[in-house]
Amino acid sequence: MNRAERIYKLHRQLKSRRAVPLKKLMDVLQASRATVVRDIGYMRDFMGAPIHYDRKTNGYRYVEDEGEYELPGLWFNQSELYALLAMEQLLESVQPGLLAPSLGPLKTRIRKLLEQTSQHSDTITSRVLLLPVARRQVNDTIFGTVVGALLNDRQLDIDYHGREKGQRTRRRVHPARLMHYRDNWYLAAWCETADGWRTFSLDRIRAATELERATRPFDEAALKRYLGAAFGIFNGEASDWAVLRFSPHMSRWVADEQWHPDQIGQWQGECYELQIPYSDPRELMMDILKYGPDVEVVAPEDLRVLVAGRLEEAALRYK
Repeated sequence: MNRAERIYKLHRQLKSRRAVPLKKLMDVLQASRATVVRDIGYMRDFMGAPIHYDRKTNGYRYVEDEGEYELPGLWFNQSELYALLAMEQLLESVQPGLLAPSLGPLKTRIRKLLEQTSQHSDTITSRVLLLPVARRQVNDTIFGTVVGALLNDRQLDIDYHGREKGQRTRRRVHPARLMHYRDNWYLAAWCETADGWRTFSLDRIRAATELERATRPFDEAALKRYLGAAFGIFNGEASDWAVLRFSPHMSRWVADEQWHPDQIGQWQGECYELQIPYSDPRELMMDILKYGPDVEVVAPEDLRVLVAGRLEEAALRYK
């Protein structure tokens, strides 16, 4: 047990206001007499802890007339410090530099606290790796503007360059949700131009301006249906169900995966059959195609035809 954890437990024992015998403190902290005395001295000298020694019981307690004492500032045990560093690394991998100005001082303090425990803060960055796949870069200024408007319930004026048609449009949107999906950022918002819910990829926003106008009230249930009713980022009400049957080999992996909260999975002999609700087949097709011959679209027929057509086109490139 390191010093941070011992002091945390020592503080909880002394908060009882009754003198705690030294022997009990040694047992609780699993430490020697000398170590417990050193920790008490450290709390007195560096944390201003009003610890009083009681000769009659050979114990220690907080002085009652000093009021309620708490450990100063941020005080975490070792595992909590490592967890905070891991979260900081996660944020950096999600959007580099996103919270650097705010997290920088906190990270420095956490590293200093870890050094007091004779541990190295570099352990978390050298042994825990976060590997994003196909991440698209988002402009930090635009990201900040979008987040600010979202949290302030303000409308946004955006210059958006959509991939589907390759066109740039000017839109007035009412931000509702910010989503991090498959290593990329998306904004779900009510679009005045489309007069409906739309999802915008943040890396395709070329300019963004937060307006003084408040966002329109929206129905949470309707937004939830838009975001979660169908498979993938192409949201909307589910219009059909895809039935996918995987090979015995690939079934071992897919059977443990969640593609959608409402999915239905069942074994058909050695093959795993997965049913997925969807509205737009584009993203679902990409996920199906990556399994090649290890998956078959059983239904619906139009999705089966689409996937078969794409596989035939791919095969032609190799002839």
